[in-house]
Amino acid sequence: MILIGENIHIISKKVKEALEKKDENFIKNLIKIQQKMDCIDLNVGPAKLKLDKIFDWLCPLVRGQNISFDSSNIDAIENGLKLMSDCSNCFINSSSVDSEKLERLTDMALEYNCNLIILAMKKETGIPKDSDGRMELIFEAYEKCIEKGMDSQKIFFDPLVLPIKIDNTQAMEALNTIQMIKESFEPKVNTIIGLSNISNGALQNIRPLINRVYCTMAHGAGLDAAIVDAKDEELQRIINMLEQENPSSKTDELYLKISKSIRNFENIEEISFDKNDNEQENIVKTTAILTGKKIYSDSFTQV
Repeated sequence: MILIGENIHIISKKVKEALEKKDENFIKNLIKIQQKMDCIDLNVGPAKLKLDKIFDWLCPLVRGQNISFDSSNIDAIENGLKLMSDCSNCFINSSSVDSEKLERLTDMALEYNCNLIILAMKKETGIPKDSDGRMELIFEAYEKCIEKGMDSQKIFFDPLVLPIKIDNTQAMEALNTIQMIKESFEPKVNTIIGLSNISNGALQNIRPLINRVYCTMAHGAGLDAAIVDAKDEELQRIINMLEQENPSSKTDELYLKISKSIRNFENIEEISFDKNDNEQENIVKTTAILTGKKIYSDSFTQV
């Protein structure tokens, strides 16, 4: 699984201030935290006013690492790509399925030979509530990309993960969409999610648990890439364990069972686990929330 670090994100007040002040030490520390990532997402928002041409300053700091250029300012993204000597493992993050934006970003991805993330949304429809609606948009985007001559391996579809605190029925719709994408295209295309979206708004102490369990489920669905918190080293260990299928504990075995259950379209509720183990119990409780079997509350692990 390709891992993209999310830790330079303008939504963070401290990050925004550091970018505006061009605080090199602050940003370099965030880059260092993400050095094990396959790619670093540079989310600079609209890149206007104080952040105009911010990629000119940021890209040299990132040096040899791959970059996911994340901005609503298309001109800023192109300026960033021009600074790279090799864009083949970089990302444009991201396009909706709206024709004008998709056409321009597809052309840009072709010109710079980089990957393009496409969101399953459109201005007219927003984010469809079910996987069928998302797949309609994905098929529409796919046809346009292929007509342009894009390599399918450069296309990364994001089914859009919504916070379980807002609507926990949507967690499975995103997973269903991933599975449908993996089954629907030949040659294959890729899938990606912004993992931390699933736990947005949840208490800080339970966010890592939610993220790890959901990533495990998404792995089973066939997920190819994820934008993640690089500080969560346990998440990275779990992903590596799932890919290698080499559990080192009973908890790892449970994570592996969950991934395989999703992969094989089995009933996740039938997975056996040690009910006397608090960690395993909380993992199973989290799967119940993510599958919509239980209603989310901030105290769900204590019930």
